[in-house]
Amino acid sequence: MIAETVCSAVSAAGLGIAAVTAYRKRFLSAARIAAYSLVPVGLVMTGVVGWAADTAFSPTAWAGFVVLGGAWLLFTSTRAVERRRGGTRKERRAARASAQPDAVAPTASAPSLGPAVRPATRPAAAPRAQSGDDFSDIEAILKKHGI
Repeated sequence: MIAETVCSAVSAAGLGIAAVTAYRKRFLSAARIAAYSLVPVGLVMTGVVGWAADTAFSPTAWAGFVVLGGAWLLFTSTRAVERRRGGTRKERRAARASAQPDAVAPTASAPSLGPAVRPATRPAAAPRAQSGDDFSDIEAILKKHGI
């Protein structure tokens, strides 16, 4: 009973503020204030306020909220641990199965970490430009990119 009275008083005060705001020629703000002030009366009329009052004073309802909080805590902690480990059990098993003993590049024919092999022939070095033409390399790069 007291909750309905308080909600009605809040709505009446809000509608009064909306009227003063409309008197000051701020109609958009007045309409918004009126909309917000009608919410408490609407909640009382639908019965939400009565349900909330019954729930607030019910130990069974509070125990239910505690159980829901514990379930949420368990869910978030298991998700955090799963992210830290790197996925689900199925994903970890697939990653372990795909791991190979030799480090091989995808297109290589021999292991990448094997002995270094030098190519038999080296390409001939391009002749150096004249000392007066220091920016020829830069000009070639710019021409290549169309600049």
